Amino acid sequence: MTSTFFEGQSDKNPLAQRGYSRDNRGDCKQVTIALVVSREGMPLGYEVFAGNKADVKTVEEIVETIEDRYGKADRVWAMDRGMVSKENVEFLKEGGRRYILGTPKSELKSYEEQLKGKDWSVVREGLEVKKCPSPEGDETFILCRSADRKLKDKAIHDRFESNIEKGLTKLAESCSKRKLKVKTVERSIGKLLGKNTRAEHLFDVQTTLGADGVTLLQWSKKDDVRAWSELSEGCYMLRTNVNDWSGEDLWKAYMQLSQAEAAFRICKNDLRLRPVWHQKEERVKAHILVCFLAYVLWKTLDLKCRNAGLGDSARKVLDEISTIQMVDVVLPTKAGIDIRKRCVSKPDPGLQVLLHKLGLKLPTNFETRNM
Repeated sequence: MTSTFFEGQSDKNPLAQRGYSRDNRGDCKQVTIALVVSREGMPLGYEVFAGNKADVKTVEEIVETIEDRYGKADRVWAMDRGMVSKENVEFLKEGGRRYILGTPKSELKSYEEQLKGKDWSVVREGLEVKKCPSPEGDETFILCRSADRKLKDKAIHDRFESNIEKGLTKLAESCSKRKLKVKTVERSIGKLLGKNTRAEHLFDVQTTLGADGVTLLQWSKKDDVRAWSELSEGCYMLRTNVNDWSGEDLWKAYMQLSQAEAAFRICKNDLRLRPVWHQKEERVKAHILVCFLAYVLWKTLDLKCRNAGLGDSARKVLDEISTIQMVDVVLPTKAGIDIRKRCVSKPDPGLQVLLHKLGLKLPTNFETRNM
């Protein structure tokens, strides 16, 4: 799911609504777009929703639309945790659909002992997974542990912890210098913790009123919270009802979501999906259709490059091909008729190899046009 915003009021477009903006343009109306891609990242279809429609409320519509359009194949639906709710999980189960879903990190606590264990499977350097059956036995939870993500989480926790410590120290000094009401101090504490939510549970903060009317501020750190924070850093969890795949295959399938995220970046930046300057609903949908078709071509070139052993960078290939020039040579005659000859510049050896690998051949001759 993504959103794209409008320039203008779009008063006559019912789909143009204000909602959560992934472009950080909450001041503009927008539409929400759902993109469905295959496991290889090839776009299969898309849907356009009103800009105020939450991700979690689009699941049934998207799933049923794709099934009506392409049939109920043996698909595996991969969705991030923003699209997961109890109702959506039940919907997927009732239809016999297979799924791999992102899971809130809070549910990791139930698998604390498994996190401490050593029987992890290595997917690649710095990434490990572990399969854990659900208590009911109908699902499997996949614990994932990333070394890079651990470093990132630790840096975030350390920053928020340091911010809270500095803030509490400064607030304690203010309490010692002048008489502050307990409620005033508690409001300041709440505001400080609210700005640093990733570390707020680590601190136990107490405020009391001293005999001399001075508010006393004391705090300590919770060892159990710190231990859990260190254990869970870099960890996340997936849930699935696909029980015959390995943990590595399940993780790789879920990570195909990154293909869709990459598609949105390409659509928005390279293919100019945003902003939308049209105001009428049908023109907005046409604009999105053109961007979708352009992405299909982009991805086709990507796959063509991959099959040719050139990686999957369509952008680099297009940059190389853009150096080819085409010119018209005009030859005037005594009869007053101009003879036009269209010529294509000869690619350098490196570009010639690239075109050969892609199976592309430049034309050598064009039909002559007399004017």
